[in-house]
Amino acid sequence: MRLDGSCHCKRVTFQIESDHPYPFNLCYCSICRKTAGGGGFAINLGGMAQSLCVRGESFISIYRALLDITEKESFCERRFCKICGSALWVWDSRWPELIHPFASAIDTPLPIPPSKTHLMLGSKKEWVDADVAKSDLQFSEYPDESIAQWHRKHNL
Repeated sequence: MRLDGSCHCKRVTFQIESDHPYPFNLCYCSICRKTAGGGGFAINLGGMAQSLCVRGESFISIYRALLDITEKESFCERRFCKICGSALWVWDSRWPELIHPFASAIDTPLPIPPSKTHLMLGSKKEWVDADVAKSDLQFSEYPDESIAQWHRKHNL
């Protein structure tokens, strides 16, 4: 599925092909919460890096967070618009073939997932009300299955 995305001020627009377009993975970690906002969580999709096409690249900045425990720089590079601050996508050097756009930056209508995975709930703030359905999975940290494995399990 082709995903079209943009920042709020529209200076950055992008397209990416995704085999994993269901917005099911809600991350409550402090990095996603603070850099991507939303309901105290961020939703990352999966896309193929080689298909990424960007307009307005000069308006993109990169942020590499310091990890709480080690204070080492994260492997993840978070792209955001340096004009409006919109979170766009995450790229991780350990999986260079993947780009993880934030669902909040996608303009294409996304399919409704059959269930959701709530991860990093150990970092969730008390003011965040996690809307967890009976069919949803919950993890204090990271789940064992990847985005691709979740899609295969649900035949999507």
